[in-house]
Amino acid sequence: MRRLIANLPLVLTLCAAFALLLHGPIAQPANYHDFADRRAALGLPNAADVISNAGFALVGLWGLARLWRARRAAALAAGWNGHCLFLVALLFTAAGSTFYHLAPDNARLFWDRLPIALACGGLVAGVYPELHPRANGRWWAALMAIAALLSVAWWSHTDSGGQGDLRPYLFLQAAPLVLIPLWQAIHRAPREDRTAYAAAILLYVAAKVAEIYDHEIFSLGWISGHTVKHLLATAASGMLVLRLVRRAPGAQATSR
Repeated sequence: MRRLIANLPLVLTLCAAFALLLHGPIAQPANYHDFADRRAALGLPNAADVISNAGFALVGLWGLARLWRARRAAALAAGWNGHCLFLVALLFTAAGSTFYHLAPDNARLFWDRLPIALACGGLVAGVYPELHPRANGRWWAALMAIAALLSVAWWSHTDSGGQGDLRPYLFLQAAPLVLIPLWQAIHRAPREDRTAYAAAILLYVAAKVAEIYDHEIFSLGWISGHTVKHLLATAASGMLVLRLVRRAPGAQATSR
C-alpha cells in the first residue's frame, strides 16, 4: 500500500498525459485577445493589464535579494536551483506579460507564456529535490526549463500551422497544482510548507477563474477580471517567496 501511495504522483502524471494524448489538440479560444479593460493611462494602452504586472517583478526581486546569500543554507540548498528558476521567471513574467498586453497578439503571446511555463517548472524543480534526497536539483531545474521551452514552442509551432495545440503548456501549468500537494502529503513536508503552497494554489485557481470571467467582473466595477488575475497570481507567488524567506536562517537574520 505504501508503495502504491508513493507512486501515485507518477501514475497520475502518466494518466493525465495519456488522457491529453487521446483528447487531441486543445486550441486557443478565438477571442483570447479580447480583453475587457482597454483603457489607456499614462500614455500606456491597456494600462491596468500592463501596470498590474509590476507585482511579479517586485516579488521576484524581493525573493532574489532576500534569499541569494542564504541559498546554500540547509533549508534552501536542495531545491535552490528550482526556486531560483521560479524567481527569475517572475521577473521575465513581468516583462513578457507587459510586452504582450501593450499590443496583444499571438506573436507577443509567446513571450507571455514562456516565463509562466518556466515559473511552473521552477516550482516543480524546487519542491521535488527537497522531498526526494536522491534527486539532483540542478538536473531537475534544467529538465523543467527545457520542458517549459518545448511546451510553449510546441504551441507556437502548431499555431503557425493553424492548430495552436496548448496541451503541453496546460499540462505543465497543472503539474505543480497537483503534484506538489501530493508530494508534500506523501513525504510529510512541514505543515508551514503545505499551508503556504495550499494558499498559493487557491489564489492561483482564483486567478484563473477571474481570467475566465474577465468581462463579467469588469461590468461590475472599475477593475477587469484579467487585472484581478495578475494581482491574485502575484499574491500567490508572494506567499511562496514569503515561506522561503521564513525558512532561510540567513535571510531571517538580515531582516532584523
